[in-house]
Amino acid sequence: MPARFRRGRVLIVGCGDVGLRVARLLTPRLRVLALTSQSTRVAPLREAGIVPLIGNLDDVRTLRRLGALAPRVLHLAPPAALGPRDERTRRLLGALRLRAAPQALVYGSTTGVYGDCQGALVSETRALRPQTDRALRRADAQALVLHFGRATGTSVRVLRIPGIYAADREGGTPLARLQKAMPVLRQEDDVFTNHIHADDLARACMVALWRGATQRSFNVSDDSDLKMGDYMDAAAALYGLPPPPRLGREALGRELSPMQMSFMGESRRLDNRRMKQELRLRLRYSDVLTGLAAGCK
Repeated sequence: MPARFRRGRVLIVGCGDVGLRVARLLTPRLRVLALTSQSTRVAPLREAGIVPLIGNLDDVRTLRRLGALAPRVLHLAPPAALGPRDERTRRLLGALRLRAAPQALVYGSTTGVYGDCQGALVSETRALRPQTDRALRRADAQALVLHFGRATGTSVRVLRIPGIYAADREGGTPLARLQKAMPVLRQEDDVFTNHIHADDLARACMVALWRGATQRSFNVSDDSDLKMGDYMDAAAALYGLPPPPRLGREALGRELSPMQMSFMGESRRLDNRRMKQELRLRLRYSDVLTGLAAGCK
């Protein structure tokens, strides 16, 4: 057979910034395919060594050829913006069941599915209590992919992802926010925040396609143990800027949008031991301040 058909294949659904980072890790050894709904992305994907496939998760008719196309699938596409259910993941899984289900499916979820844990250390065994519509949609998708794995024999791994940062990622650092002097919560109202560098997340996505127990969830987070205000203070010092003003929760709510405030309504610290032990992932950036400092060099 021609070499292009002998190479292993990985399908990336939702090939944005993180997906492209994963593809760069895989393309030297594997044939990477990516689903995109935008024709304008075809040329950039090809330039990155990726085979583009035109399809739309909102139109099931465009997804039928995905079944048996690749034995390993990385699903990073976000749900639609409304409602508590993730219909896009439902349509994708229906298409993947056609002909033959994949050997492995990795789904990129969010740590928001835990809800507010009042600063507690959270492992993957904690009950899910999503409190926002976007977290409800992610919890729904998690349930769908885990059921898909049990029903088809596909090895499913769910990655629960906190805030993603990187200097070369759009909006990937707090610099712009600090330059605008946007306020944060005062110490007594503050919440714990969690982070992962985009490159470490890409490596976690890659290894999860092959490693880890089946039907398993993983907190993909670095070792940071910071409240949000302390993080912003340290980042300001790194950039040579004044620390942001501190406000009480009620006053801050008058300054920020409901979406921005929603990220300050939940507090938790993530236990990442399962990621390190089972996925055997060594973090390149063990904490967020180390990662931000590396981006300044």
